Amino acid sequence: MTDPEALASDLRVVLGHLVRRLRAERRDLPLPQVTVLGRLDRAGPAGVSDLAAGERVRPQSMAATVASLAEAGLVSRTPDARDGRRVLIDLTPAGREALAADRRRREGWMAGAIRRDLSPKERRTLADATALLARIAETDDPRR
Repeated sequence: MTDPEALASDLRVVLGHLVRRLRAERRDLPLPQVTVLGRLDRAGPAGVSDLAAGERVRPQSMAATVASLAEAGLVSRTPDARDGRRVLIDLTPAGREALAADRRRREGWMAGAIRRDLSPKERRTLADATALLARIAETDDPRR
């Protein structure tokens, strides 16, 4: 099957199943908290409004998520040295460890499934497909 519409439909369904399966491996932190920890890990300290914009949620919702993370000791709040009115949110060592544990659990499940269920040839095919999916994902967002 090489029809782009049919392939896109099948891919959407399979990726949806895969995402749900990966979410099932998440046990300790709710998805909104993990996505904020991940964003801070990748991009560094940020303000609540920047985090909200990046996750496409209301600033009030992000403030509640950040408050939960701060209460758990997973993020810290510090004044922005360049703008005293702004507070920057950053990962604490406990936040880094919680994020790393979450990633290890989810990636461990996937690595085990790949090792157990795919032949070496299928693993090479999956590696090629992963590179292609990365190219598709980098395509400009038409909503911008």
